Amino acid sequence: MAHAAQLESPRLARVEELAGPILTARAVRKRWGSGEPVLDGADFELPRGAVVGLQGANGAGKTTLLRILAGLFLPDAGTVRLDGLDPVQERRAFQRRLGFVSAGQGSLYARMTVKAHLDYWSRLALLPARERRIAVDVALGRFDLAPLAGNRVDRLSTGQRQRVRLAMAFLHAPDVILLDEPSNSLDEAGLARLQSVLDDGKRDGKSVLWCAPSVTGLEVGFDRIYELAGGKVIAA
Repeated sequence: MAHAAQLESPRLARVEELAGPILTARAVRKRWGSGEPVLDGADFELPRGAVVGLQGANGAGKTTLLRILAGLFLPDAGTVRLDGLDPVQERRAFQRRLGFVSAGQGSLYARMTVKAHLDYWSRLALLPARERRIAVDVALGRFDLAPLAGNRVDRLSTGQRQRVRLAMAFLHAPDVILLDEPSNSLDEAGLARLQSVLDDGKRDGKSVLWCAPSVTGLEVGFDRIYELAGGKVIAA
């Protein structure tokens, strides 16, 4: 990738050289209506076992790119591949290896309990029945949700709801996790929990893309930081 930033970790450089990036976007274009393209030939690579930041001004197209990478939107042109998988032709396998947290407070049902959400998500994530209970219990522990397991979501604070959404995204141990402004509403304890999960995932070879208007002030330890501007992804 022509605009790749320098990796901080020599280990990541060796892994990427041997195996290549796990998630790629090539020459992606997307236009809404008759306006200028939001994405205009954007290229992007997510290395294996890396935490990458993507920043850009409001309206730059960050969420559009994230949703195209997640297989939720189709680009007008260009390709997306997750370890060689096509998001349309191989949708089941593609989605099984992906976790996604959208911005805001969506994807939750007010009257369902925290544990019911995680169980429901374990089924949507196509986990085998014998693995669901263990995965739910692990997710509850990792995001400090066990004391809230029986609580309805509409009785949680916004920060607690955000932890539920994060737990859902990580529950099925995906290889790639896409996070759209994940720190919103999180207090220091919630941020510490998220950082711990990211550190564990990185050691296990998981890859994370963290998207926000600005990521340079976050104490996340990004391996790379990119910026989306003018419809293209460039090194920050």
